[in-house]
Amino acid sequence: QVWLVESGGGSVQAGGSLRLSCVASGRAFSSRAMGWFRQAPGKEREFVAAIGWNNDNTYSPDSVKGRFTVSRDNAKNTVYLQMNSLKPEDTAIYYCAARSTGVIAATPDEYPFWGQGTQVTVSS
Repeated sequence: QVWLVESGGGSVQAGGSLRLSCVASGRAFSSRAMGWFRQAPGKEREFVAAIGWNNDNTYSPDSVKGRFTVSRDNAKNTVYLQMNSLKPEDTAIYYCAARSTGVIAATPDEYPFWGQGTQVTVSS
């Protein structure tokens, strides 16, 4: 079992930055791939970024590439999402998720463990 707690959300103006954190407790954090997803009202959950067991293996979609950076600190059982150049369309609840393996994935069904989410609101 893995428990995940996100923090760092808030309200910013377009062009601003936020850094989300996700602290994990439970077994084998350092061997798990971690992901970030977001969900806006009335929309499906959307993949934002994933990271393997170390910082050398990351993946993100074109919609956030170059603006969002995922990283992890295994000593602190924490994964981060640095978000720069934020746009109003980035407004959503952001969720941290953990896999049972170290292989990164981009679909929600491949992540059995989820945090409660943190709200990010970007105003124009």
